[in-house]
Amino acid sequence: MPEARYTDAIREKLRLLPERPGVYLMKDRLGRIIYVGKAKSLKKRVASYFQPGRTRQLRHQPKIRTLIEMIADFETIEVKSEPEALLLEGKLIKQWRPKYNTDFTDDKRFLLVRINLEDEMPRFALTRFRKEDRSRYFGPFAHSGLLRRTLASMRKQFGVLLGDAFPVKLPDGRYKLYEDVRAELYGWPNEVTVADYRARVEQACDFLDGKSREWLSELKAEMRERAAKQEFEKAAELRDVVQALERTLSRTRKFTRDLTRLRPNEEALRALGEALHLPGPPVHMECFDISHISGTFVVASMVHFTDGVPDKANYRRFSIKSFIGNDDFRAMEEVVTRRYKRLLEEQKQFPDLVVIDGGRGQIAAALKAFLAIEAPPPPMIGLAKKHETIIFPDARAPLNLPLSHPSLNILQRLRDEAHRFANTYNADLRSRKIRESVLDDFPGLGDVRRVALLAHFGSIEKLRSATAEQIAEVPGFGRKFATELQAFLTGQRESPSSDETSEAAASE
Repeated sequence: MPEARYTDAIREKLRLLPERPGVYLMKDRLGRIIYVGKAKSLKKRVASYFQPGRTRQLRHQPKIRTLIEMIADFETIEVKSEPEALLLEGKLIKQWRPKYNTDFTDDKRFLLVRINLEDEMPRFALTRFRKEDRSRYFGPFAHSGLLRRTLASMRKQFGVLLGDAFPVKLPDGRYKLYEDVRAELYGWPNEVTVADYRARVEQACDFLDGKSREWLSELKAEMRERAAKQEFEKAAELRDVVQALERTLSRTRKFTRDLTRLRPNEEALRALGEALHLPGPPVHMECFDISHISGTFVVASMVHFTDGVPDKANYRRFSIKSFIGNDDFRAMEEVVTRRYKRLLEEQKQFPDLVVIDGGRGQIAAALKAFLAIEAPPPPMIGLAKKHETIIFPDARAPLNLPLSHPSLNILQRLRDEAHRFANTYNADLRSRKIRESVLDDFPGLGDVRRVALLAHFGSIEKLRSATAEQIAEVPGFGRKFATELQAFLTGQRESPSSDETSEAAASE
């Protein structure tokens, strides 16, 4: 560290640092965050970056030396424990994607298995980087030796090609897999049709998919064991592998559906991930909206997009339970709490991006929800409708993408779908209440008999269709009263509301 950088201001900040766990953010002279780290003792750890002669000690570690030379300022966040520091560090790295965190972890990426099924003769190959292409990926796998042995065994078991093989096409359209001794060693016919070979590949993919699930169970068990032993760094490393492997398996389940309709969204999702500094394209997104009429019939919706298109099987709608009245912030906090508390209990993955319809107030309410369930929030933004401004939950300035930007178009479709779904639910409740309130206008019908009617027939529509004799069967009703009620309901008959729609969605 050049002495000029070790200013009085830095000395004072170092003097005031606590000897407690926390996370530190190193900044360059332009105020950009270039590295995020965790510490058991903030005072000792941060001070180590500013020791005189530190850069000379690192002459054989150029990346670390360059980082230290770039540091002009820092910030710290104090937490209660080392595990909390570990979780916060991971969240901030994903949020800010600092240059030097990326550099330092590149060499530690775990192996993936890649196969491009669009090739005529697909081959299984190892890679450390997942590309947003049309290939299928398996992994990541923490144990490279075991993975390489598995692939070697798979080649013999299923007769498939690995990355070191280069098949030759024969004049009759078939392929010759090997031109050396491997043709005899592996025990499979060496000249095959494309169809026969692809059948082998499908079997191998099923096998590797099963292996992935087996390894996932083993990794989870090891992660819990490490955490119990308070080996938090190793537990966190395994947690990251588990989460990445779970995402891969989730994508594998969806791999067989038609991907042609998703192609237009691929670039937009990739651009959205870059604009929001996400770890990758937000494949799974959820959006929340609150709907009410002057504080009555307060409801909320949550819609789910997969690959940029509606995934209606995962839509949810909510009635507000914790209070009565008009408070969008409290309503937002309640429904976000209920949604992700349930996902935690069911041990399901959070989405890649949560979108809140609204500005800073709604975002703050959503963050309170994650504090309440003691879970680190996934990447989250607000979308303020007036100028389509993207609001971040942290200190980043609001972002306005061009109105024609395809990434903004996806966010608008997501937000508008949440708005539509909330309004549909609201209209359904209003319509139902209006229909039920028709009974209030019939003289002499008290609460007890009104409840008895609805319990007997189930709805106003069925009651309207009933004869006087059927109404008279309800306890407390005579024939004369039933006849008068039936005539009243017949005269009040309405056509169904155009707002009444049904969708394949669950209520929470």
